[in-house]
Amino acid sequence: MPVKTNDIFNQPKANLVSLYMKGPIVLSNEKIDEEITARSPGNYALGYIDGHSFIVEYIGRSDTDLNGRLKEWVVHYPNFKWSYAKSEKAAYEKECKNYHDFGGNEMLVNTIHPAIPEGTNLKCPVCGE
Repeated sequence: MPVKTNDIFNQPKANLVSLYMKGPIVLSNEKIDEEITARSPGNYALGYIDGHSFIVEYIGRSDTDLNGRLKEWVVHYPNFKWSYAKSEKAAYEKECKNYHDFGGNEMLVNTIHPAIPEGTNLKCPVCGE
């Protein structure tokens, strides 16, 4: 499948946006504990470093415990980026924005659109799904 590009710059779309997250950091239990010290909702991107660029492969979130959620991914990806979120709603909305900004399931390993938080009727702020 061809990579989607921005017609003006003829560069992959994912290179023209930012995650607004800290990192990249080596994905290990020790590094997660050093970085993420509060039990909090938050967002993350998983991927690898290629030269000076962080290549995003997966976008995710935790509605309650970012530290614990990231530890589920150790050994699956070499690096991560992260940010805290003020609420599960904020985490969901940021996950949706990052998911769409980085090409959705056409360019990411994510196979489906981000799920809404349990017990809510939120809609994606990007596509309304």
